[in-house]
Amino acid sequence: MIEKERYEYMASVMKAMAHPSRLLIIDELEKKPRNVSELTQMVGSDISTVSRHLQVLKQAGIIAASKVNNQVIYRLLYPCVLDMYKCVIKIKDTEL
Repeated sequence: MIEKERYEYMASVMKAMAHPSRLLIIDELEKKPRNVSELTQMVGSDISTVSRHLQVLKQAGIIAASKVNNQVIYRLLYPCVLDMYKCVIKIKDTEL
């Protein structure tokens, strides 16, 4: 992968994470896999909005979905994305 493509890819992953609801979803999926109904309750939006957020995260390769009986279960593929999240929190805490 050439350097420009590498940075474009990294930016696309960060862009996928750059929404408060998506960060909440990632944070909750770190704890355990969940279905869209559970995530909808946690996010506090309608199911179609949460589904769109899940699709963005899935397209970025951050999460995966699998069908179990009649439910789609989402899981975090790369918990390491939360390292950046934790770093941002440290920066914020240092500013105060």
